Amino acid sequence: TFPMLSDIAPFDNNDVRLALKYGIDRESILQSVLKGHGYLGNDHPIGSSQRYFAGDIPIREYDPDKAKHHLKKAGMDSLDIKLHAGDIYAGGMDNAVLYQAHAVKAGINMEVVREPTDGYWSNVWMKKPFSVCYWGGRPTCDWMFRAAYTKDQKWNDTAWKTTDAAVRFNELVAMGSAELDQKRRAEIYFECQQLIHDDGGTLMPFYNNMVWALSLIHISEP
Repeated sequence: TFPMLSDIAPFDNNDVRLALKYGIDRESILQSVLKGHGYLGNDHPIGSSQRYFAGDIPIREYDPDKAKHHLKKAGMDSLDIKLHAGDIYAGGMDNAVLYQAHAVKAGINMEVVREPTDGYWSNVWMKKPFSVCYWGGRPTCDWMFRAAYTKDQKWNDTAWKTTDAAVRFNELVAMGSAELDQKRRAEIYFECQQLIHDDGGTLMPFYNNMVWALSLIHISEP
């Protein structure tokens, strides 16, 4: 993920957040960095294996013109920002550099700042306004939402708490955890994903496959 601290300018403007979301070529990163071993993300944290995955939300495609449109709405002709990155996972720096190349076509001039891996989680994550991150999935929607998105969670790494969408999201998460009707719970969690997708500070370009390799050696008895 690329979390933006949505309580710090310019990321406190949702049009800036949307410009950054439209300014990345997800398919290019998936194919070049992951070699296709994954699937596209859609700026919310619920994966396709989840029971309440909102698969009907169209994948946000790379669209430099739409990114420029949102910058204009934010009162900007261009945007100069820093992206703090490190090799905290395989491909972390590669993703940042590729994103930099994609974003410039949208009028976003992104300086990639290489940060040391040692101390990254203490000195960069949730400290710098825009950074590289990764998350492991959680078994349920409620757990994932409460891990990183609800207002009272210390790991809310986008500080997404006070917008109308964030307030609605927090109300829905409380409702969803208490809802026994499965159809209604699905509707609640679908709306939660839509709200994060539309307004949240998380740019999530892909989900990676967990690839394991092993070799089996048969040793016969003498």
